[in-house]
Amino acid sequence: MLNPFFTQGTTGEQNLVQDLINEQLRMYGVDIFYLPRKFLTENTVIREVVQSTFDMALPLEAYVDNYDEYAGAGDVLSKFGIESKDEVRLIISRDRFENYITPLIQDQSNIKLSTRPKGGDLIWFPLDDRIYEIKDIEYAKPYYQLQNLYVYELYCELFRLEDEVIATGIEDIDNNLIGENYDGETDDGINTIQGPTQTLTLVGTAASATAELSVFDGGVRLFTVTNRGGGYDGVPTVGVSSAPSGGVTAVGIATMIGGINVCNLNANPRLQSVQSVNIANPGSGYTVAPGVRFSGGGNGTGAAATATIGDGVVGLVTITAAGSGYVESPNITIENPGGATATAATTGVGGTISLTITDPGIFYSTAPTVTISGPLGVGTTATATATIGTSGTITALNFTNVGSGYTTNPTVTISNLISEKDSTKVVAAAATAVVSTAGTISAVYMTNAGLGYSSAPTITIASPASSSSGNFVFNEIVTGSVSGTTARVRVHNAVDNTLEIATISGDFVAGETVTGGTSGATAEIRVVSTEPNDDGFADNINIETEADSIIDFSEQNPFGMP
Repeated sequence: MLNPFFTQGTTGEQNLVQDLINEQLRMYGVDIFYLPRKFLTENTVIREVVQSTFDMALPLEAYVDNYDEYAGAGDVLSKFGIESKDEVRLIISRDRFENYITPLIQDQSNIKLSTRPKGGDLIWFPLDDRIYEIKDIEYAKPYYQLQNLYVYELYCELFRLEDEVIATGIEDIDNNLIGENYDGETDDGINTIQGPTQTLTLVGTAASATAELSVFDGGVRLFTVTNRGGGYDGVPTVGVSSAPSGGVTAVGIATMIGGINVCNLNANPRLQSVQSVNIANPGSGYTVAPGVRFSGGGNGTGAAATATIGDGVVGLVTITAAGSGYVESPNITIENPGGATATAATTGVGGTISLTITDPGIFYSTAPTVTISGPLGVGTTATATATIGTSGTITALNFTNVGSGYTTNPTVTISNLISEKDSTKVVAAAATAVVSTAGTISAVYMTNAGLGYSSAPTITIASPASSSSGNFVFNEIVTGSVSGTTARVRVHNAVDNTLEIATISGDFVAGETVTGGTSGATAEIRVVSTEPNDDGFADNINIETEADSIIDFSEQNPFGMP
């Protein structure tokens, strides 16, 4: 007979027991993270979930009820390879879940149940850096003191990734499935990766890059490699002698080339030699050519170069727009010093124009090309040729077609293909561009800073040859145009131009176009990651490799003749 002076089911007594249980969980429990499943779409026939994501990770304390390591079948050999069936039983506080977890997820429209844990939700177990899926919940455990239930008991099994997207923003959780090293194991050797994923770097939407130049006196206009050296396993640093007081020290960037043997120092084809030195900053104020020295770059030796200086050199390229959609380094055109210019004006007679030479230029050895933009409306484009005088300047512009329909003044462009007959006065500048993995222009380096520029020339970066279109959507099938490989989309990052895929049927190749079966989006593949396609639970390749040393699988009868 219960004590009649002790009332069963009173709120105060129930709260006391709950507080004691909460305290015990904080003392003897472990930290976990609860990941509620968000259902993105459902099949409407039998309402099975076909798309889901996990983008929330909520910390919680739990008691591990396993008395001896993990429960479940452990590692088993199935027809799919070696699979882990580890299970763990966790006890969490009802009060903590209802007063902490529920308020954070109850307003999420794509979460089916928020008042208690549900099957299909995930648990990240930081103790061994593994993710478990809740398979069953005991929410009526016979712990019924004072007519109340105080805990949930969760039966969890090691999670196996399918088409879910896990993007909680917590690196330790997200990398549990798609870590940078992607070796399928944690630091302690435990298998955690549940499915094959791969990242494709795409060519983005085409957009031309732009840049601006500066001009300096007494700067380095050219580095000449006098000895490529050999044996470098890294890029050496290019050291340039300091400029005189008041000047700016030049900066050079070495580019490398492999497979050149120099006195047997580069016998290993993976080692490199110096191919050229580009100008990152020409410096200024030099009166004599500075010395150049190479340092670092691993065990390489022997590289040497000289510098040439001049006035009116071009340098300090400022990228004003990085562009996008570049697959390879684009052509860069820098206006040559001494180039001629001209303007056009409408005459009002039949929409024709007149031409005026504003700068005759210098050092022309052959007539440059004259280009006139077309009329805005209906009409014909004017054309003209240039006449070169004995002094190497343009003396006249002659119409070959006066055009028609001009209502506004067109643009006149004169090519700057001048000669270098007086190289002490004028030399054309040249540059190369560096394309990032994202398909943007990350840097422009001068290969020749030129000579004789009186003002900053115009630099033109060619437009990218290809472009992507549209955005890929979650879980759609993408197909490679060349390889025929298919895969399902997990995440499309349009900013970084990356496409994370899973369920891959073959091998994508760089340069082919992938097309989304649902979105219709297309993009050229720039880089294919080297992430393995093997299921993290399966070790079939390693098993086959090891087995080859025991059984010859190439024979019709692997066990040989009796």
